[in-house]
Amino acid sequence: MIVQTGKWDLLSDPKDPVWDQFLQAAGVSAAHREAQAMIRPSEELSRDGDRWTWTHLSELWTYRFTFTLGEQVSTPLFTNGFEATSVFTEEDGKLIQSFESEGKKGTIVHEQTPESMTAIYSIQGVTAVRKYKKVA
Repeated sequence: MIVQTGKWDLLSDPKDPVWDQFLQAAGVSAAHREAQAMIRPSEELSRDGDRWTWTHLSELWTYRFTFTLGEQVSTPLFTNGFEATSVFTEEDGKLIQSFESEGKKGTIVHEQTPESMTAIYSIQGVTAVRKYKKVA
C-alpha cells in the first residue's frame, strides 16, 4: 500500500495516560500536556509531486510544514514551542517520521487503511498509539 493523502480526525481518547507519558518523555510542559488532553485534532496530508504537506488542526492551534521524503526538515514538535529536526521516509506503505529535539530522538509511524490511520509515537522507551478515522 502507498501512503495516502487525506484528512483524519482523532478517535483515541485525548486524555489517554500513555499519551501523556509520551508527551512528558518528549519534554512537553505540563501546561501543554494539559491542553493536549482537551483537544481532538485532525491531521491532513497532501502531496504536490515530491513535496508533502502535513497540517495539524485543532481548536487551540494549527501548524503546517512541508517535506520531501529522505530530506532533513525543521518541524514543530507537539505544540511545545520547540522545533525538531525530522526526516520522513516511506517503508512498506507506512510514513515514518524520525525526529530529534532537545537531544531526544523519537519516531512517529503512520499506518493507513482506506478508512483509518494509526500513529505510533515512540521516544525514550515510551510508546503511545493514537487512532484516527479518515474523513476526507
